[in-house]
Amino acid sequence: MAEAEEAVKAAWELLDKERDYVTELTQAIVRIPSVNPKFVQDPAQNNEPAVQDRLQSETEALGFATERWEVFPGRPNLVSDLAGDEARSLILCGHVDVVPIGQKADWTVEPFGGEIREGRLYGRGSFDMKGGVAACVAAARAIRKAGIKLQGRLSIHTVVDEEAGGFGAMDAVAKGKLAKAAIIAEATDGNVVASEGGLYWVRITIRGRQAHAGWRFNEIWPQHDAPDRPISGVNAVELATRFLMALRDYESIRCRTTSHPLVPAGLNTINPGVVRAGAGLGDDGLPMIMGNPAIIPDVAVIDLDFKFLPNEDAGEVRKEFESFVHHFCQQDRWLREHPIAVKWALGDLYFPPMDTPADHPLAVSLIKRHGELCRESSIKGFNAVTDAAHYAGAGVAPLIFGPGGDGAHGTDEYVEISSLHDTSKTIAAAIIDWCGVR
Repeated sequence: MAEAEEAVKAAWELLDKERDYVTELTQAIVRIPSVNPKFVQDPAQNNEPAVQDRLQSETEALGFATERWEVFPGRPNLVSDLAGDEARSLILCGHVDVVPIGQKADWTVEPFGGEIREGRLYGRGSFDMKGGVAACVAAARAIRKAGIKLQGRLSIHTVVDEEAGGFGAMDAVAKGKLAKAAIIAEATDGNVVASEGGLYWVRITIRGRQAHAGWRFNEIWPQHDAPDRPISGVNAVELATRFLMALRDYESIRCRTTSHPLVPAGLNTINPGVVRAGAGLGDDGLPMIMGNPAIIPDVAVIDLDFKFLPNEDAGEVRKEFESFVHHFCQQDRWLREHPIAVKWALGDLYFPPMDTPADHPLAVSLIKRHGELCRESSIKGFNAVTDAAHYAGAGVAPLIFGPGGDGAHGTDEYVEISSLHDTSKTIAAAIIDWCGVR
């Protein structure tokens, strides 16, 4: 214990002495535009490799072994490793992609300028989450420069594509880049986030029967059977309308009857985000004709943003929802014979739930060390999703902890410089507590 306390003291002294390092590194990588190209394709803005170049030079200078590979063409992940015991291994993780700036005229500062004003460092990605990335590097640097030898392996993962689904972290996990625990340095204003719900994108495909709208009477008002009676259409839009009404009741019931202590009641919503209907089902899974109301549509496609709670099992969630869909279909003669199709993980988007125990030793360390520096942290849940989910799904115990600021995905985004410094010191101490010293 005394050895660890001496190591923490040495790391903190170095961080205090070289206080400007974390600010200058944040400023440098904010000034490299790294907008996710899935949102905007512009060579002047799509510079994730340049951010990774800078980070790689920093970690290699500290003696980390680095591995870099492309998740998508021109979009590299970077993993920096300091060898050690696997039983006390730790990942520090952050993403290097950012969202677009929106209307530049709405900003009062240069979006990629890294301007410092009244204790705040401004720029797209400063808060989400280049400040957290810089704090991780600064913490590791302090440990190395103070001559502290860690017992456990320390890895720094800087990944791409978090803003469009987390495919960078997913790829790192798929390649076996794991550890016993992880700190995801998303901005939390010094609080420790131990839980976040799971998320699926789900596609619902409802099939009707196509016909001419002039014969709609034949569908809704029973005609006498006769040899020349046209085959009636089945309007997929109307089937979808009934389904959405039933879905709203199902959502209400599951939100009322399940809960988790760290997230808001009712967080496990099912949002119908996109609805498309028309005639003919194309190879892309969407209606082929969507601009002709003279056709009774035979296809309705509903894409759902399907959330579930940190303490819910993904398999049970799927089973329960599919049971709801099955029983809905059983109430309709047409759907009994032509059941609704459910496609999980649309676009390969799936975030496993994260539910790290609040008394996990790494959480205890973060709370203790942050309290020693400035103020006591709170244990919280997260309302959205982060890359922590992908590590949790692979058996890692992740926590989310990072600096304060504001403006994520908005204008005049900034990170608090004092919070950058406190975050660096807290993470450095947590590394020492978790990994141990030798």
